[in-house]
Order: sequence, then structure tokens, then C-alpha cells
Amino acid sequence: MKFLVCISNVPDTTTKIAFTPDNKEFNKAGVQFVINPWDEYALTRAIELKEAQGGGTVTVLNVGEADTEPNIRKALAIGADDAIRVNAYPKDAFFVAQQIASIAKDGGYDVILMGKESIDYNGFQVHGMVGELLGIPTVAPAMKLDMSGNTATLEREIEGGKEIVEVNTPFVASCQQPMCEPRIPNMRGIMTARTKPLKVVEPVGDAPRTEVATYALPPKKEGVKLIPAENAGELIKLLRNEAKVI
Repeated sequence: MKFLVCISNVPDTTTKIAFTPDNKEFNKAGVQFVINPWDEYALTRAIELKEAQGGGTVTVLNVGEADTEPNIRKALAIGADDAIRVNAYPKDAFFVAQQIASIAKDGGYDVILMGKESIDYNGFQVHGMVGELLGIPTVAPAMKLDMSGNTATLEREIEGGKEIVEVNTPFVASCQQPMCEPRIPNMRGIMTARTKPLKVVEPVGDAPRTEVATYALPPKKEGVKLIPAENAGELIKLLRNEAKVI
């Protein structure tokens, strides 16, 4: 069985966010990038399923420029067999979905996995677009994934509960916890990752359909006002007139 796992290159969660002077681009200077944490669930589960089946392949796919390759190599160190990088900046969700769909169609993959969203934009869009472009089912967001032959059983989160569905390959699924415990690369994996294939291809399809008009940081939090416990009237007044929550 052939697994295609899509990974994003995102700023570390401890990153101090800043933008270029014109507020049209994220300022990468001094930023540490990591594999999108949601994508790590997809990657680890694909590797686990391949191991349980005693064969198959796990290919990681990234839409990004050359500076994403260290994290692609990390994915290979975790256990993926090979990698593909589409040589383009991921400007919008549809553009990324087009690249994934093109690679998936040409490669004949059985299962296409990715995180439910990237932690930088939190768009929750790409998986559905990929499924639609390929004309195959999409299950999102999946918390569990098991395979029996060509049939997958997935548990997904819905409003007020969870739903268990079955789907035949090929299909797309977006992943979240508690699907598995994400793996970290060991020394042997790091060494072997250096020689695993990493293919670079040029983008296809339409140009990005959206562009960022401007970025803005959230307003700074104001100082906290402490009201003595015996002065409940003052607290109510502030909640009504300043905070406007009552």
C-alpha cells in the first residue's frame, strides 16, 4: 500500500511573530521552523500502518522552497521512505491542494494523509480540496485510523460526539490527536535519512487565487485591574461600562 503524507513547514510555537515593514509578509528572520505538529500524527500513523502490513511505502510531500528541506529530512529520519518537494511557496490553500492532487494522481497513492490544519494559518481547507480535485472521499478530522486490506475504519470528531466511518482506498484523511504518539527520529534514522530520495518538482496548475492584503498583530493586552472583594459594586460597574460583558 502506498501512503502519501503531506507536511507543512511552520514556525515553532514559541516564535515571536513579526512582519515585514509593509505588513504583507511574515518575517522569517531568526525564526525556527518545524514540521506542522498535526502532520506528525499523519506521518507516524502512516509508518505504523506500513509496519503492521509488513510492506508498502510512505512518501512525504511538501510544497515549499529549498529552506524546507531540513524538516523534510527530519520526516525521512522519522521513518518515511522517500520525499517529494514541490518547488514553490505555498501562497494559498487551493494552490497547495492542486500540487498535492497532481502528485497523488501521478503516483497512484492509496491513502493520502495530512494534519487537520497547519498551526500558522489554521485554515482547515486543504484536505477537502484535495479530495474534491481527485474525486475521492475525504474524512476529517480523523482521531483514529485502522486498515483491513483496502478498507479503512476511521473515527472522526463531530459536533457533540464522534462518528465511526468505513471507506475504501483511495481516500484522503486529515489527522489529529489521539491518533498516535508522534515519533521522534533516532540516530539510525537520522543517518539513513541522508541517503533517502528527495525529488524536487516544479509546480503545476493555476497561480494562487488569493493574496494577503495586510497582516496585523493583535492589540496589546491592557493592564489588569484588581478590585477589593468588598467593593462588588465597582466591579459590576467596570464589567458593564468598560469590559461591556454584562
